[in-house]
Amino acid sequence: MSATTLPTDAVQTADFQPRRFLRNGHLQTIFGNYLPRVNNLPAPEAALVEVSPATDYQISSQVLCHCHWQPEEVRASRPTAIIVHGLEGSSDSQYVVGNSNKLWRAGCNIVRMNMRNCGGTEALAPTLYHSGLSGDVDAVMRFFVDLHHLQSIALIGYSMGGNLVLKLAGDLGKTPPPQLRGVIGISPVIDLAPSSDALHLWQNRIYEKKFVRAMLRRFRRKASLFPRAFDPNRAVGISSLRDFDERIIALYAGFAGAEDYYHRVAAARVIDQITVPTLILNSADDPFIRIAPDTRDKIVSNPSITFLETALGGHCAFLAQPDPSIGYDGYWAEHTLLRFILANA
Repeated sequence: MSATTLPTDAVQTADFQPRRFLRNGHLQTIFGNYLPRVNNLPAPEAALVEVSPATDYQISSQVLCHCHWQPEEVRASRPTAIIVHGLEGSSDSQYVVGNSNKLWRAGCNIVRMNMRNCGGTEALAPTLYHSGLSGDVDAVMRFFVDLHHLQSIALIGYSMGGNLVLKLAGDLGKTPPPQLRGVIGISPVIDLAPSSDALHLWQNRIYEKKFVRAMLRRFRRKASLFPRAFDPNRAVGISSLRDFDERIIALYAGFAGAEDYYHRVAAARVIDQITVPTLILNSADDPFIRIAPDTRDKIVSNPSITFLETALGGHCAFLAQPDPSIGYDGYWAEHTLLRFILANA
């Protein structure tokens, strides 16, 4: 059963069967993050896209995109997928590479987008990146639509990137650009506060520590590049994601605190405004993604959203049993979203 044949007026239990020996959300999450994907992509074309103009006080902010374009004579008419990674990921994250290969073989153009500061680009933006910068995705989309006269765009976001693309779709509301044909969120962090609190539970501390260490390293690099803008002493004593968001993100991004940040940037606030065909994949055993009941009600009552929820699958993993005899690699989410994109192109 493909994602696009399912009704959208209720949460659907998807036809996902986990890979043998990976019937656990933590195992799915860990193996899904580290299992390497086969990569047969051609060499990418690097493009810098300005997402925020220069001011009297700051240089402009740019993001780095790695692009794979179909031949020029068919490029405009082929679906283009813009893929946005998750927290502390990059355009080289395994799930980005896996999706890109499948989409490329299906004849799509690919834009692997790095968020601000990611993929080794800390020097290209005077600001930090955070979950509210959905306008960056919008800028990238419109830049490439204009550059290549693209006719069909799909936005794919994983985890934090899922919040960005869904928030953008909600912000666009009833007036999305005609080229935007589909939006996909995989394990999206659309309710930030409860998900941040879940990440701090003892059973999830291994993930939180990994994220926080990486975020602190990145913040210190930013402080060394922009010493007048950032105080490295702000990083002292931070041990949780909420601490980081309270003491660093809120301060430097103009929020009153972590709770204000979580509320204002959450896609949950605008998810009922989405009018573009949208697919959300979520796993009930995701270790740290939490969807509030009122947000779930908004999702399932929106006819533009297909919400597929699996009993198992972990965070951004969804590893099914491979079947080499039919060329199936077991990456269920990647195959599901590919069908959705092609059906809506």
